[in-house]
Amino acid sequence: MSIDIGRAATFLAAHGRVLDRRRLALLNGGASPTARAAVLAAVDGYRNGDGGYGWGIEPDLRAPESQPAGALHALEAIGDAGAEATPATTQLFDWLYSVTLPDGGLPFALPIANPVACAPFWVESDPEESSLQITAGVAAQAHRLARDDQKASEHPWLARVTRYCFDAIDQMDEKPFAYVLSFALQFLDAAADNHPEAHERLQRLGTYVPADGAIPVEGGAAGETLRLLDFAPEPGRPVRSLVDEAAVVADLDRLENGQQSDGGWVVDFTSYSEAAALEWRGYATVSAVAILRANGR
Repeated sequence: MSIDIGRAATFLAAHGRVLDRRRLALLNGGASPTARAAVLAAVDGYRNGDGGYGWGIEPDLRAPESQPAGALHALEAIGDAGAEATPATTQLFDWLYSVTLPDGGLPFALPIANPVACAPFWVESDPEESSLQITAGVAAQAHRLARDDQKASEHPWLARVTRYCFDAIDQMDEKPFAYVLSFALQFLDAAADNHPEAHERLQRLGTYVPADGAIPVEGGAAGETLRLLDFAPEPGRPVRSLVDEAAVVADLDRLENGQQSDGGWVVDFTSYSEAAALEWRGYATVSAVAILRANGR
């Protein structure tokens, strides 16, 4: 089995966002300073004056306002670029601190003035209620970035949000919703680098992970499932201790076989605009290439 990087690049050239084209170029270009700078410049196109990110960087949240989901995607791309703290990153952490609720969590979404082409779960969410799902997702990417970034690791928002996530995970007494479980696992895996107490919590949540790592999304699209490589994409990470090697190999095979005839990968969840459907495919294509390469494929 093999993937065709050239066809993946062709798919993105025809259908992908500049951000995802730049991220693929970074993967293909040996992480040169020029390629890193290009990813950061593409991310900056989604940035607002308040330090947060919007403008559809989350494809199903197309409103311009800064959102926690926008921060998640921005932090992921900045982490891909391997950038040390920049003024934009510090300002993003400052913005996150400013919208964090009194209990230390982030709301699933902030108010949206114009909901056109935005998924209803963003539009209808309560901005006064903390969401472990989005908070853990954002915090996971923040901890990932902070591995090699002392300024990020020392920012007061990161300590505050980490405490919230630990406390919320400690209160779990039944299997959580698939996305909550996936993001909580990702958070604990990333936080474990600097918080040894994350390991015990990771093992406890591992009891909710099926042997094959496939977690069905209740209430989602037909067949919508989160996969092992969604929450455990990197070899050698603590979260990989929750699954056996055979399951990892099987999921890598699945992902490797997932390249379509047009060169891209598909997603199994509902998109809420034609633009979002293509953008999610571009995002999934970059993610697939990155995961397969990281795992020696």
